[in-house]
Amino acid sequence: MSYALGVLRSSVQEQRKQAGLGAAELARRAGITRQALHNIETGHSAPTTVVALRLAQALGCRVDELFSLSPGTVQARLTGDAAPGGRVRLARLAHELLAVPLHGAAGLTHQADGMITAQRGAQVDVDLGGDLELAGRSAVLTGCDPSLDLLAAHTGRAAPGTRVITRPASSQAALASLAAGEAHVAGVHLWDAESQESNLPFVHRLGLNQPVHVIALWTWEQGLLTAAGNPRHVRGVGDLRGGTLRLINRDPGAGSRLMLDAWLDAAGIGGPERQALPGYRDEVDSPLEAARRVQSGAADVAPGPRIAAQALGLHFVPLQREHFDLIVPEAHLNHPAVQALLHTARSPAFLLELAALGGYDAAQVGHLRGIVA
Repeated sequence: MSYALGVLRSSVQEQRKQAGLGAAELARRAGITRQALHNIETGHSAPTTVVALRLAQALGCRVDELFSLSPGTVQARLTGDAAPGGRVRLARLAHELLAVPLHGAAGLTHQADGMITAQRGAQVDVDLGGDLELAGRSAVLTGCDPSLDLLAAHTGRAAPGTRVITRPASSQAALASLAAGEAHVAGVHLWDAESQESNLPFVHRLGLNQPVHVIALWTWEQGLLTAAGNPRHVRGVGDLRGGTLRLINRDPGAGSRLMLDAWLDAAGIGGPERQALPGYRDEVDSPLEAARRVQSGAADVAPGPRIAAQALGLHFVPLQREHFDLIVPEAHLNHPAVQALLHTARSPAFLLELAALGGYDAAQVGHLRGIVA
């Protein structure tokens, strides 16, 4: 990772004009030539310490009111899709700087750390909008639960000086980001039908070559999202048989997709019959987008958590409760933002707001479910 030094910004000309001084008079008072003053005012040369002090004295201001360093440029690894001109937030992971694109609602409401000016594959140049200090206290949290944004916001308020940057991703994509060194923490819900266990079997397959902590956040209800009032009288996945209901599915890496397939297996709907279900191959990349499709009437039913149904006023058919856990490599466990995140997840203020959303059981929040070596 390389840094470009900041450029010296001069406000001498503005201060001189405010003071009502001509260039010749200010140059005389500072003991320099008019050409030297011109070069300082236009940023073509930097003053010595003595000259800077003389200029400040002549203008009746502080040196830092006359001169400042503009932010520089850094090189970072892009996590996600963006192009030159795109706004990003920065976080340091080990010895590398990550650039997380600001998209969607986050792009409208979150302040960026800089803007991409050039791109070479996954490497980008970022013009900074400030200093890099916060990047060292920022952790990237990836996952698909909409409440992760709420947890990140509470963490920032509870632990000023730290920051959690959320990056939406389905559960298996979140684990892949963790393995690729693109996140500090992953929030996942992955049901393994064979072992009847959540998340731990998938972490075992991850192969991070270091201990990985699986920490409980909450359990939540998974089921089927249907239109408000359940006008199609959906009771379970068996009602999908016959092709009278249109499905909207999640992407293959999503926990809700794994659950749907397990439910279909249990209902004896497999192979060609499953593929032929209307909408089975129509996929969206978030639970809220699935809920929006149902709300709009584009689909009759979708797999997902109760929180997505409640957020958009849909009916929910509960089918299973599962764990939603944080997956934290040991190398990141003591990161200040990760510690702040874990502490905030147990705080009364956050848990009160989480309970108001409905569909969550945080009785085991913070409990260590296992360490996978």
